[in-house]
Amino acid sequence: MTVVGADGLARPQWASVDPMLREYYDTEWGMPVRDEQGLYERICLEGFQAGLSWATILRKRPGFRSAFADFDPDVVSDFGPDDVERLMLDPGIVRNRMKINATIQNARATVALRGEGGLVDLVWGFQPVDTPRPREQSDVPTVSDESKALSRALRKKGFAFVGPTTMFALMEAVGIIDTHLVTSHRRGTSGVWPH
Repeated sequence: MTVVGADGLARPQWASVDPMLREYYDTEWGMPVRDEQGLYERICLEGFQAGLSWATILRKRPGFRSAFADFDPDVVSDFGPDDVERLMLDPGIVRNRMKINATIQNARATVALRGEGGLVDLVWGFQPVDTPRPREQSDVPTVSDESKALSRALRKKGFAFVGPTTMFALMEAVGIIDTHLVTSHRRGTSGVWPH
């Protein structure tokens, strides 16, 4: 079910209360991300989000960008043990050693993928032939055959914190699928899927 805001626009419940989440929903979520750095960032942030709320990650996104060199894979791939210790002391990010190490590992895997067509082609290669058309939030799946396959493919290439549910959330966030509720003002705005 969507909630109609004071601006007359219909959004899902999660995007209708917090102004930061509303802005993210209205301008970013579900829009196509087709550049390497952008996809690498989203993969890492979705990994950091595991077990936490997306609002927590979004609030800390400026800190993450500062800590991880704007998610430049070439820079982050050179991070070593001293960088991990520095990041573990950074209050601007989620200080989880496994997730920090995964971000560095994912940078190295992203760089290595360039010789095989690159991260963008790999991730977008799992776009399904159809997208969900949810009427209620409860109709939105949390995993799909494609997100399971993407998870396996990324793990095979050395990525970490890329489980099937996390990859489904990524596919929603970067426009590979459109899980906007059919009554939402954002449904079909990505240009990837018809309304």
